[in-house]
Amino acid sequence: MPETPIVRGRTVVLGERELAIGFRLIGLKDVVDVTPETSVAEFQRVMSAGSYNLVIASQSIRARLSEAQRAHADSSLAPLVVFVPTPTGEFEVESINALAKRVLGVTLAVSA
Repeated sequence: MPETPIVRGRTVVLGERELAIGFRLIGLKDVVDVTPETSVAEFQRVMSAGSYNLVIASQSIRARLSEAQRAHADSSLAPLVVFVPTPTGEFEVESINALAKRVLGVTLAVSA
């Protein structure tokens, strides 16, 4: 059986200044500081660029997206979109089961 080729792409981070600084400090180059005014446009730009395999975005961006944009981000595998908590403020945590269902299309079941 032939091996599936590994497609290597870039990772981009979209977030508030504090989040952006943290990811730059660990060595990521494609990091975009966003404001409430620019976040949706930057997110759309990154999603349509075609050069990213992973988009790490602040949870605050997800809250600003339309329902259709959120649904697209949640179902996207190329690029895979992961929302991370904002440095300050409220956040919503996605369960492992929900993440597996969204990314892999499988439901994790725990048997007793």
